[in-house]
Amino acid sequence: QVQLVESGGGLVQAGGSLRLSCAASGRTFSRYVMGWFRQAPGKEREFVATITWSANWSAGSTYYADSAKGRFTISRDYAKNTVYLQMNSLKPEDTAVYYCAARSGTFSYTQINEYNYWGQGTQVTVSS
Repeated sequence: QVQLVESGGGLVQAGGSLRLSCAASGRTFSRYVMGWFRQAPGKEREFVATITWSANWSAGSTYYADSAKGRFTISRDYAKNTVYLQMNSLKPEDTAVYYCAARSGTFSYTQINEYNYWGQGTQVTVSS
């Protein structure tokens, strides 16, 4: 069982930055693929970014939605059981609840139904 707790959301002006954190419990975090998704009001939840794992605790492979490429960076700290989403050059359309997700495996999973574990979400609001 894995429990995920997101933090770091808030209100920021367009062009600003935020770093989201997702703290994971469970001794197998180092072998979980981690993902970030978001859900804007009135819209479906969508994929943002994912990161795989590496046996030697190196960075792992990353994959991003087109909307996140060049602005967002996903990373993980194995020692802290935490995955991060650094968001730069934020836009009003980035406003959403951001969710952390986890699953076992080795690929860059991008579909909601591919993940087994979910956090409660953290609100990100970008003002224009």
